[in-house]
Amino acid sequence: MKSKRAIGSRSVLGVVRPATVAVVLALSLANPGGAGSAFAQGPASVADLAEQLTDSVVNISTAQNVKAEKAVPFPSLPPGTPFQDFFEDFLERQQRGAPSTPRKVQSLGSGFVIDESGLIVTNNHVITDADEIEAIFPDGTKLKAEVVGRDSKTDLAVLKVTPTKPLKAVKFGNSDSMRVGDWVMAIGNPFGLGGTVTVGIISARDRDINSGPYDSFIQTDAAINRGNSGGPLFNMAGEVIGINTAIISPTGGSIGIGFAVPASNAAPVIAQLREFGETRRGWLGVRIQTVTDEIAESLALPNKNGALVADVTKGGPAEPAGIEAGDIITKFDGKDVVEMRDLPRLVADTVPDKTVDVVVVRKGKEMTLQVKVGRLEESEKTAEKKTDEPAPEPTKSLSALGLSLSDLTEEAREQYKIDKQVSGVVVTEVEGGSAAAEKQIAAGEVIVEVNQEQVRTPQDVLDRIEVLKKAGRKSVLLTLAKPDGELRFVPVRVDG
Repeated sequence: MKSKRAIGSRSVLGVVRPATVAVVLALSLANPGGAGSAFAQGPASVADLAEQLTDSVVNISTAQNVKAEKAVPFPSLPPGTPFQDFFEDFLERQQRGAPSTPRKVQSLGSGFVIDESGLIVTNNHVITDADEIEAIFPDGTKLKAEVVGRDSKTDLAVLKVTPTKPLKAVKFGNSDSMRVGDWVMAIGNPFGLGGTVTVGIISARDRDINSGPYDSFIQTDAAINRGNSGGPLFNMAGEVIGINTAIISPTGGSIGIGFAVPASNAAPVIAQLREFGETRRGWLGVRIQTVTDEIAESLALPNKNGALVADVTKGGPAEPAGIEAGDIITKFDGKDVVEMRDLPRLVADTVPDKTVDVVVVRKGKEMTLQVKVGRLEESEKTAEKKTDEPAPEPTKSLSALGLSLSDLTEEAREQYKIDKQVSGVVVTEVEGGSAAAEKQIAAGEVIVEVNQEQVRTPQDVLDRIEVLKKAGRKSVLLTLAKPDGELRFVPVRVDG
């Protein structure tokens, strides 16, 4: 069965990035140092904690003005239909008299106060496209809210209201200290029922639900439903340890799988939104991919730790530092890059213009490069691979790995619309059922390197593969360029 994703007040199939969320508060076991039945009992009551925190949680109500569609499309009528002119005249008269008054679409979410002067945090998807935003407090007070700043990558937003008296604010705590099994409490606005309290535990940490480049969610089984998006996650000291953002559900209601952005990720973003009204993330200027077992084997790596650089953005910070496509980044600014998704978070958290050490493995050798981190540009374009080498001498077409290979001639460039900056050996045919076909290599792609060694002719490819086979390699790593120049690394089994 496919799952549903709840977004604001809507549900769609799939796992949601904008989901429904509540506020969560972490509680300890009644006797964490005890044994046996002490762990089975759970907290005796959460009433005091709920009473302490409820005033800091608000309902976020939004309205969007939607222009009414005046025109009604004509129905499709077969040629020569009787009374066709009559139907068209009737519909034209109806449209001329149809009202065009805009209508309002409303949705609900949750939020929490972080500054007594009137700053509120919620999810970005709660306020997306809203023309009006209102914060509704537990005592019934309604205040118009304005957007201070928003960030779609982490789904966070900061709002500003003007209260008549200081508000009750909460503070961020250390989400990294929270453990699987810690009790949590959710307070939010499910289905418009404000001030709802639910209790559960932290089910898992560091979850990647493919909602964005910085996924590292806390998973909880505390009941979270539609309208809870943007609620906080507290520890037992009443500090926010996360912001709930998404759920997995086949019905749109809670099935005990909810996700919250950890405070360690959210707090720096919120601080930037408060100060600048926008984020100021670090930018390295590389496109990366996962180091798989096959890639690690083909490069004779001891493990699959790190992030494989698939391409370097022209003019980006990595280019002058000497980082190259094919490098495996294992450390950034003194911190280990255990897997690919660690790197974007480490880079984003780095202050722009800071110079950091980046450790890379290149052709089996480790080296340290210094990079001056830039500022992330949303409109970053894929870098083109530049080469000034002369065109190779023509050779006959050859076959390898289930691929038919040919020189990259002007005729081939025209046939496959290959950018003039791309150089290498063009794939002209892929044998069905071959190892290359399994990796979805397609005609028109260009082999740029074989195991990080540049190739210019089909014979270069064959010679390189033969050397690797004699060395006992079970697979070879192909650097492939799409016709537009975008690179990717593909490990392919060596048959025979």
